[in-house]
Amino acid sequence: MQEAQLRTLLEAVRDGKTQINDALQRLRALPFEDVEQIARLDNHRALRCGFPEVVFGQGKSPEQVIKIVRRLAEQNDRVLVTRVSAEMYAAIQADLPDLTYHPTPRLLVLDKSDPSARIPGVVVATGGTADIPVAEEAAMTAELMGSQVDRVYDVGVAGIHRLLGQVERIQKANAIVVVAGMEGALASVIGGLVAAPVIAVPTSVGYGASFGGLAALLAMLNSCATGVSVVNIDNGFGAGYLAGMINRQSVPRKEC
Repeated sequence: MQEAQLRTLLEAVRDGKTQINDALQRLRALPFEDVEQIARLDNHRALRCGFPEVVFGQGKSPEQVIKIVRRLAEQNDRVLVTRVSAEMYAAIQADLPDLTYHPTPRLLVLDKSDPSARIPGVVVATGGTADIPVAEEAAMTAELMGSQVDRVYDVGVAGIHRLLGQVERIQKANAIVVVAGMEGALASVIGGLVAAPVIAVPTSVGYGASFGGLAALLAMLNSCATGVSVVNIDNGFGAGYLAGMINRQSVPRKEC
């Protein structure tokens, strides 16, 4: 929404010609901003969806990331850039000193929110240690969305007693992200132990016949456990975002 449009809308509210809730609905849907012909930023994504627009770093130049992130940081207390390589971070860190780089999940983060306000209720579990990069992408995304995350790592079915020792922790969750490669069996096992929705993330971890995560993806899609949904291979961000949305529903909404 341009300044003139916004002024007209606010004047209409002031004069009683537009109701506050009607104006709020328009503000949720309209505004975006062109950034030097490289991006169109959805400035009211947080108002409409509860979380600011997220930047996919892979495939963008360092200069493009810098311009986009600067504009987002001017209007939001949280900024998330995914799939940022160490080489890209080296090229942009001097220009974005307020952001923190997390090399394991390859995330670039600005977080000025209050961590004490995070809502408990998300568990992120992995089959093995090699799945942790994808799991951390999920966990940190959920944290940025306002959730406390309990990490339960390396509890794969090859030693299922490790998982059984953590069942009480897992059963407390409102949403569970299960990250596993190889045959991807962990999602089905956890799905049979809990009442909360399970978000399964197949990873590209595994030997040749895992086909870069395709075997785990198909196994998770064919899960016999109820309440298991599946995101794309290595899509920790998508799983963490969905877990954060589910967990947020556990808190009664405030009326506008």
